[in-house]
Amino acid sequence: MSALPDTDFILFGGTGDLAVRKLLPALYRLHCQGLLPDPMRIVASGRTPHDDDAYRAWLRAALEARGLLLRDWAGFEQRLHYQPLNVHQQEGFAALAARLRPDRTRVFYLSTAPSLFSPICRGLHAHDLILPDSRIAVEKPLGQDLASSQAINDDIGRYFLESQTYRVDHYLGKEAVQNLLALRFGNTLLEPLWRREWVRDVQITVAEQEGIGSRGEFYDHTGALRDMVQSHLLQMLCIIAMESPPSTHADAVRDEKLKVLAALEPLGGAAVLTHTVRGQYLASAAGPAYREEAGVQADSQVETFVALTARINNWRWAGVPFFLRTGKRMHRRLAEIVISFRDVPTSIFDTPLAGLQANRIVIRMQPQETLSLHLMAKRPGDGMRLQPVSLNLDFSKASQSRRLAAYEWLLGDILKGNLTLFVRRDEQEAAWRWIEPILRAWTEVGQAAEPYAAGSWGPAAAEAMLARHGLYWHTGLDLEGQDP
Repeated sequence: MSALPDTDFILFGGTGDLAVRKLLPALYRLHCQGLLPDPMRIVASGRTPHDDDAYRAWLRAALEARGLLLRDWAGFEQRLHYQPLNVHQQEGFAALAARLRPDRTRVFYLSTAPSLFSPICRGLHAHDLILPDSRIAVEKPLGQDLASSQAINDDIGRYFLESQTYRVDHYLGKEAVQNLLALRFGNTLLEPLWRREWVRDVQITVAEQEGIGSRGEFYDHTGALRDMVQSHLLQMLCIIAMESPPSTHADAVRDEKLKVLAALEPLGGAAVLTHTVRGQYLASAAGPAYREEAGVQADSQVETFVALTARINNWRWAGVPFFLRTGKRMHRRLAEIVISFRDVPTSIFDTPLAGLQANRIVIRMQPQETLSLHLMAKRPGDGMRLQPVSLNLDFSKASQSRRLAAYEWLLGDILKGNLTLFVRRDEQEAAWRWIEPILRAWTEVGQAAEPYAAGSWGPAAAEAMLARHGLYWHTGLDLEGQDP
């Protein structure tokens, strides 16, 4: 990082939830590891009328409350500045311009509502703050549908080139997700098996124990399909299913992901009744009902859970179901991908065919980042009876060096100008083109969100969807020997 040009990192929404929970702690940890360009300044902005010293004190208290060890805080706060700014008033941009230096690379990180992206870009342009090497980072999801997403991208595109635009999907910053590329394209062992002839099904689960917290107003206009499936789950599906790119260059990788999105079988009309499940959590000992959360309408029909079956119509994956599932207030926090291979055709052992579990590869992103291979092996001292065994790799133990958290990776790549882990506009729009018919069909066929108890694994209909294939959802208990 020390070889990078001097940088001004301008953080819009510098007093917001995402900035305090993720972005500023990530920048602080990068600083403590010597991974920020020196000297690099962080200029946070917001409507709160702080000065530099008041903001530094406020942020320190916020980080201490979150249990961060404030090592070298004195050095970090020297980087830290604050500019009060209302994006609808031009004088704030003029004051910001006066604080920035013309000889520095500028990174504008918009940790705000998407409705503010356009006025921010206009203000930056009006005060000549956008330089040829400037970059802009924006958080997904962008918009509520394809049209609103295109409008937001058009607004950004008036002032920034695609090569300057970093659309953030924080799941792409997770080490385990990046390791999917290494697993698939750095080894020859699995490639002959990574296709329809040998893979029976793929499951992608992102389950959260928490509810919506303070995001009630946002979430009640978004829902799980837009918030999670359109971004995180489809990105993981693309990495699992894509063909090998010729290099790890950003556009080479993103070209292959786009091909997967283009090959997704459209899902709409009456098909949503059998291939999708919507759910909304009810009150239980685990927490209140969704409709009781702050900012949520009392009669809200927004889904907090989605399960669906996706199919990819190409030669590698035709006929293989991809089951996607995500939800709030689930039984446990879990993010994993399970690739299940086909059953053996017959059993020559004392264990009957029905007792032989299919081989599986499980890539887990949380709560810990692991990779496991599940096989059958002989049970010791019991004739020729077989039992499931697993080979487990814990990434945190496999490396002696500290592993970067997702936002640390992504912020580092923005500073380096590496677009590989960021979503290109055509990728994003292809994802919306697949999601939109599902949203329309839910309305047209009147598919309501089915209730499920907070702290459960979601509606029973999600289990029934897999049962029709003779399958079940893996629940993350397999490493503890409790998965059936």
